[in-house]
Amino acid sequence: MASVLVVDDEPGIREFLQIMLDREGYDVSCAANGREAINFFKKKRYDVVVADIRMPKVNGFEVLTTIKEISPETNVIMITAYASFESAVESMKEGAYDYITKPFNVDEVKMTVKNALQKKGAVEEVVDRKREKGGVQKFEGMISTSPEMLKIFALIPKAASSKASVLITGESGTGKELVARAIHQNSPRSNEPFVTINCGGVPEQLLESELFGYKKGSFTGAVTDKMGLFEAAHKGTIFLDEIGDLPLSLQVKLLRIVQEKSFKPVGGTQEISIDVRIISATNINLEEKVIKGEFREDLFYRLNVIQIRIPPLRERKMDIPILAQHFLEKYSQESGKEIRQISSYALKVLLDYSFPGNVRELENIVERSVALETSNIILPDSLTLSRFKKEMSKNGVTDPDIPPEGINLEEEVGKLEKQLLLKALQRTNGEMKKAAELLNIPYRSIRYRLEKYGIKNGKDVVNHDA
Repeated sequence: MASVLVVDDEPGIREFLQIMLDREGYDVSCAANGREAINFFKKKRYDVVVADIRMPKVNGFEVLTTIKEISPETNVIMITAYASFESAVESMKEGAYDYITKPFNVDEVKMTVKNALQKKGAVEEVVDRKREKGGVQKFEGMISTSPEMLKIFALIPKAASSKASVLITGESGTGKELVARAIHQNSPRSNEPFVTINCGGVPEQLLESELFGYKKGSFTGAVTDKMGLFEAAHKGTIFLDEIGDLPLSLQVKLLRIVQEKSFKPVGGTQEISIDVRIISATNINLEEKVIKGEFREDLFYRLNVIQIRIPPLRERKMDIPILAQHFLEKYSQESGKEIRQISSYALKVLLDYSFPGNVRELENIVERSVALETSNIILPDSLTLSRFKKEMSKNGVTDPDIPPEGINLEEEVGKLEKQLLLKALQRTNGEMKKAAELLNIPYRSIRYRLEKYGIKNGKDVVNHDA
């Protein structure tokens, strides 16, 4: 029998929730204040805790924090009597599973507790799978062994069952859309549409009509009504990739959707009501854009209720071998080749690489290597890392690092500048004007820079080994 702990300083609320949850078949205990709830929990691990936010002395936030420290897998549902969105958001950021408001909607309370119990079971299953596989875990198309990613795998089912908006942060190529799809697939909306749009990949003048649709005759070329992506995602999930590129004019309209659950198409006069879960993603620091006035603060807090940060591949290098092997098996099978492993030397090259393009770049490297390799093992010569990285390595310039004794910045920058100048001249057969165009600098500038390194004629370095 699932156990539920109800925490509220109002006797009537405690009695109401106890009777209702008892009828649902749960083992229900009640605590009259936060301190009593913490003492109860130290003696018994409850599956779900339902706690009021506003309580004297020990409030709901303190109860939440203490319970999460003792038992991270326990889901805590917060109660707010004042429909305070800010308090609810703050509780979600502190690790609450969800929140309910007074006066209660009985069906909503039942469903929220039921979902919390189901998700707790899913999280425990994830942990068990991790133990069975010795730390290597596959989850919704992702694979990892790093503690940071395994935490994200465990967080996804919790985020999936919540109604709250999710903001996924991380560099390009880390897998933000995979995480968004995993949240959708594990949510009650999994059988409904999952609609994606890259906010930076659509011209500003077209983005509004793409998102919100338009009515016939609203502008030249609008010969019929067009449904927007928000309406297409009704009952499902919309994934707004690169949300930081959303123009300020459209941020106002998006804020209205988040608040009112409705919008008007371009040229329309009637409000369209929608039920859609919003998941956003960005590879930039949105808080900095808020400070600069380039992103609305109120919208940022509405979208950033649950934040998931995906670490770059260079911060979880333990994942490189298993990811590389995973991609090797995938593309070997697709190409019909019998390439079974990556040589230890090739693997060392990958482990020493910084992967500015993250997991997407690793996948491209392995796919290309499988296509080029003629033996049954991936050798270093088959690896094609970024040209810029290869040239830096060739000339003895490695990934930027500062030793304890420090560096001579001017000298290091000079090395890089010289090698790029020489490479540009080699590519243009010594034509200094063309080399300047290739480097996007004025002709005068390239002459000055070359003279600085004792080079007066571009033709002199055509055969120079840069």
